[in-house]
Amino acid sequence: MLRIVFCLLLVLGGCFHGVRAGAVEIMLPRVYEEYSIIAGWLVSEKLDGVRGYWDGETLRSKNGLPFHPPAEFLKNFPDFALEGEIWGGRGTFERTAGAVKRQEPHNGWLELKFAVFDVPEAGGPFVLRIQKAVDWFAAHPADYAFVIPQKPVQDKDELQEELLRVEKLGGEGLIVRNPDAFYITGRSSDILKVKSYRDTEATVVAHLPGKGRNSGRLGALLVELPDGTRCRIGTGFTDEQRTNPPPIGATITFKHHGFYRSGLPKFPVFLRIREEL
Repeated sequence: MLRIVFCLLLVLGGCFHGVRAGAVEIMLPRVYEEYSIIAGWLVSEKLDGVRGYWDGETLRSKNGLPFHPPAEFLKNFPDFALEGEIWGGRGTFERTAGAVKRQEPHNGWLELKFAVFDVPEAGGPFVLRIQKAVDWFAAHPADYAFVIPQKPVQDKDELQEELLRVEKLGGEGLIVRNPDAFYITGRSSDILKVKSYRDTEATVVAHLPGKGRNSGRLGALLVELPDGTRCRIGTGFTDEQRTNPPPIGATITFKHHGFYRSGLPKFPVFLRIREEL
């Protein structure tokens, strides 16, 4: 009996060890502010997809969980690590998230691409790291991977022009990077996300009933922010989401235009349920 228990613990320990070993520590952006100095930095579109990490053999989520793309999707991926966004085009986040969550290979992956934005283990400044990916895919073209184009930006006016251009095309925003920055894990002021709005996560506390055309459906969500502040979010929902709202306890992402002194967000609008991948 003791031997059986011991063996079971070894198996479970191996499983847990595999989860820990598979988890990845990544470099994350901070939010761009008006006082940020970005002259000579590199700007690219912020793609609204699912974060992915290719370790040279397996494509994983930011939490280290393996994805299950078909072999065709991974053809000509390199034997070194890449970071990127699994992306199906502008405005396709829900479809993309649904496709990558499936626990078996399927052809839905072939409507997506892996958009590379860093080579975390290459060493050196960003411009040299990303060039390694550019050189690889130039020599080994891949149907389902590309390196996100980067271009220099000189000042905040030029950055604002680029943001307006991308938003008119339906894009989410921009990422601006210090070309000389080395790779570090955690939040870094050498990578900044730029949007016309801010986004924040909150936990759904209650469903508030609707009135008028929304009678019998969701009127608003009562949510709790990380600091304990509670607020209502009543816009941004589709008819389907009002009929089948995010469940109580779910973590959602909403956009807003900063905070009042009271701590309440200004003009909150629902974006999506956060996907735990």
